[in-house]
Amino acid sequence: MPERPRTKTNHIVQTSEPEQPATQEAQATRTVGYLRVSTAEQRPDRQIDGLRMICDDLHIEKLSAVCPRRPVYEQTIASLRSGDMLVVWDLDRAFRSVIDALSEAEKLRARGVHFRIANLSIDTSTPAGIFVYTMMSALAEFERRTLSQRTREGLAAAKARGAQLGRPPKLTDAQLEQATNRIAAGETISSIAASFAVAPWTLSRSLSRSCLSPKLKVEADEL
Repeated sequence: MPERPRTKTNHIVQTSEPEQPATQEAQATRTVGYLRVSTAEQRPDRQIDGLRMICDDLHIEKLSAVCPRRPVYEQTIASLRSGDMLVVWDLDRAFRSVIDALSEAEKLRARGVHFRIANLSIDTSTPAGIFVYTMMSALAEFERRTLSQRTREGLAAAKARGAQLGRPPKLTDAQLEQATNRIAAGETISSIAASFAVAPWTLSRSLSRSCLSPKLKVEADEL
C-alpha cells in the first residue's frame, strides 16, 4: 500500500480561560555569576571565561576574602530571587572556607535560590548536586567538630603543663607596681599610660585586675 503523503499540522493548545501573563518572579529568573580577585592588579579572566557562557550577569569584586565586608557580594546576594541561580567558579572565589560556603548555600536554598560551583559540577537544583552538597555538609561538620575537640584537648594539655593561655599581658607586674606608686603620688592614669605606651583603659583594667588595695582599685575604675 503506498504511503499517504504527510501534511504539516499546527500545534494547537486549547484553554478554557485566556492565557495569563507570566508572573514577574518567573520572568526574572536569572543565572548570576559572582567573581572575585584579591587585588586590583589581578585579572579575573579565567573566571570570566568559565562563567560567561552560563550566566546572564557577572558581578566582579576586587577585594581580599579576609575583608569583613564585601559590598559587591552582599549586593548580589540581596538581588537574588526565588528561582534564580548563583554561580561561582571556585569555592574560594566567593567564600572564606568550606563551612562558610555551606552555610551561605543553605541560606540561599531557604530562599529558593539555587547554587552552583562551576568547576566542581555541583548544582543544588539537581538531585545529584543536592547529594554531593549533603556529603560536603557532613564532611565539613565532621571536620569542624574534630578540630574543636582537638583544640580543647590541646588547651587542656597545655594548661596541665602550666602554660599561660590567652594573650600575654601588656603590662608586667613591675610596671603595675610602679603605676600603683605613681597613682598614690597623685599622677593621673592618662600620663602613666602614655609613659607605658598603652591606652588609659588598658592600664585601668590591668590595675583593677591586679592585687591593689581597695582604694586604688576604686580610683583606677573611676578614671
